[in-house]
Amino acid sequence: MGIEMINSNDKMKAISKNLLIDRGVTIKDIAEIVYDLQKKYIPSIKHKDCMDAIERVLDKREVQNAILTGIELDRLAEENKLSEPLETLINGDNPLYGIDEILVLSIVNVYGSIGFTNFGYVDKLKPGIIGKLDEEGKKPNKCNTFLDDIIGAIAAAAASSIAHNFEDKKE
Repeated sequence: MGIEMINSNDKMKAISKNLLIDRGVTIKDIAEIVYDLQKKYIPSIKHKDCMDAIERVLDKREVQNAILTGIELDRLAEENKLSEPLETLINGDNPLYGIDEILVLSIVNVYGSIGFTNFGYVDKLKPGIIGKLDEEGKKPNKCNTFLDDIIGAIAAAAASSIAHNFEDKKE
């Protein structure tokens, strides 16, 4: 990866999206969560609105960096390439580890307190693809410790972006 690739936001976004797809996550999967988070508050919301908000979130460098870092750590854990005790903590999704949640706070932080509350909600509830990833991560040779939280944070951030934009239009 050359320096010109690292400096191009469009290329970083494409790499990030491809990493998500390679791990079995589509924008549509995330949009389902965003839609469910916002439909009560914005009855006129469309799935396209949710997908557009996700694209805006994925434009952020903080988001791209969290995706790159988290997925790489999950992959390394699957391949048993981390030193102990980190290997066991990440591969086992140890509930006291918490760094997976700390990493993705860089995503939700962009959208303020509503981002934090949305993330806490989806992190506990584990709707849609998040729950599937969490369960899949419990299988041998599979680790989604960071990925499920990354998806939750992207969904929370996109829902927050929609909420902010909706309130701005009302004023």
